[in-house]
Amino acid sequence: MDRTTYTIEDQDRMTRAKNYFAWQDRLVRRELGCRVVEVGCGLGNFTGSLLDREAVIAVDVEPECVERLKQRYSGRTNLHTFVCDVASAGFREIAKLRPDTCVCLNVLEHVEDDETALRGMASVLMPGGVIVLLVPAFPVLYGPIDRNLGHYRRYSRGGLRSLAERTGLRIRKLHYSNCVGFFGWWTNAHILKREAQSEQQIEVFDRYVVPVISAAERWARPPFGQSLLAVLERP
Repeated sequence: MDRTTYTIEDQDRMTRAKNYFAWQDRLVRRELGCRVVEVGCGLGNFTGSLLDREAVIAVDVEPECVERLKQRYSGRTNLHTFVCDVASAGFREIAKLRPDTCVCLNVLEHVEDDETALRGMASVLMPGGVIVLLVPAFPVLYGPIDRNLGHYRRYSRGGLRSLAERTGLRIRKLHYSNCVGFFGWWTNAHILKREAQSEQQIEVFDRYVVPVISAAERWARPPFGQSLLAVLERP
């Protein structure tokens, strides 16, 4: 995984987006099994919501991130941590822990060779295991913020479907999320030409927009969105 341009400061800033992470949790929780690998755990902003599971295997390429995560959740006997790349031999050792799920939230876009990364995730799962992905949607939204965050791409539904087929994975679920964020990201990328999201933008979106749009999208899936959620099954 290549996350060198997604800094610890970026992750610290996002830590305050409590409603956003709660929304992520609601989107993916029902898809997760009992023994979960979190690929690209970062500082552990999502890890805490997984700790009710039998086992949580938190993986990142940045040693400082993993160390801070271990300090943040010290004493959790069901938490296992690894500093390694998803394509490495070290990652394949995770298979010994018998995971049934890999979850990878807003990370795959940071990986240059996403097909190899997806194959690596599938390799540690038993047949019937699932990979849960949340990735940025719509290549047309790609802009300076994506570039500065180290995003190699944004995904279309067709592109993600093709990626799953090439890696031999079955699609259980594939749909858009965060339709309001679509317009905000377009504005930042193509009108304001922003290089980064401001703390004020993150706070306003988290406090006022997320509670409304997350409630609305529980009732009806949007036809477009800032993100794509995919649940892929290893045959």
